[in-house]
Amino acid sequence: MPPPPDTLAEARFASQRGRLIEWLVDSAYPLWAASGLDAATGSFFEALDDHGRALAVPRRCRVQPRQVHAFSLAPQLGWRGDASRIMRRGTDQFRARYRRDDGLYRTLVADDGTTLDDTPLLYDQAFALLGFAAAASALDARREMEACALELRDLIERRWKIGTAEFRSSDQAAARRDANPHMHLLEACLAWAEVGSDTGWALWAQELATLAVDRLIDPSTGAICETFDPGWIPSSDSGGGLIEPGHQYEWAWLLMRCPRRQDDRHLAAACRLIAVAEAHGLRAGLAINALDGHFAVRDGGARLWPQTERLRATQFAARLTGDPRYREMASDAAAGIFRYLATPVAGLYFDELLPDGSYSAAPVMASTFYHLVGAISALAHPPTDRDRTPRR
Repeated sequence: MPPPPDTLAEARFASQRGRLIEWLVDSAYPLWAASGLDAATGSFFEALDDHGRALAVPRRCRVQPRQVHAFSLAPQLGWRGDASRIMRRGTDQFRARYRRDDGLYRTLVADDGTTLDDTPLLYDQAFALLGFAAAASALDARREMEACALELRDLIERRWKIGTAEFRSSDQAAARRDANPHMHLLEACLAWAEVGSDTGWALWAQELATLAVDRLIDPSTGAICETFDPGWIPSSDSGGGLIEPGHQYEWAWLLMRCPRRQDDRHLAAACRLIAVAEAHGLRAGLAINALDGHFAVRDGGARLWPQTERLRATQFAARLTGDPRYREMASDAAAGIFRYLATPVAGLYFDELLPDGSYSAAPVMASTFYHLVGAISALAHPPTDRDRTPRR
């Protein structure tokens, strides 16, 4: 049995949770609804500058459904803005601007909607599925959105599926397998298993989780690399393969949400992924960007998004296991996140802390908002053990 929780630690974490929710509802949502949204079209901007003004730069496919997903969680967090209108316009514009004639979604459009890169990527299709799931639930449009999602899932299967839960990442990636698109496909399937009617969503989720546990996780280290050869052997390069601590936490979060197995392999694998990231991926209290396959630092910078995934995974592990060590990890992650929110304009955030302790001069990326909302939403409405089993 784990020791009883420390009362002061619990109080500290409760205070951190309240401050993060307050920042999101009172500052971030109003700013991104006003400045991050193209009022003329309903599409989402790619990035803001450090004054909170939209930048006229190309807009990636993945950002659009991420923002739909982020605003779908706003009402339950207490934001009183018109989230439904934002989601409806955003979803309609996404389908109009990014959907190709073959039903897949293109990578990049210009600020005016002109196609810049027509290439379809599995990573982007996974986020399209997630955005449709968010809209299905939040807009009470399950039949409409699931029809779009099932059409896309069928295209993904026919074009890129090469085995049980195994997919090529694009038409050009015949000799490489990427873990990250599989991770986000799992995320989308878990979302659809909760809100959809087709039993294939839960089946795909189970198969993708099994792939992660059986093939992607290195049994000798407990870590997941980013790239593999067609036999799921980690890519051999001078660093021995790339390991991103943020993705260890993100995979852990998803595996903990998967259907329970009799031997509880998902939870065991998730806890080991967290342990790997905690042991090797932290510097000065922050999750850094990248390690090589031998756990040597490859990129000592610390972007914001790995901190959010650390928070989300460790707080869920604390809830499932009752082990107060995970609550301490979650509290440390929350403390780290506040370092990125200390911006002159409330609702913005710094994207990265560099190894020398300075902040990068990068724009404020909309894609990171999805990570922040996901983590803070998990704090506001922590999932229960029942949430690990999709309804269908």
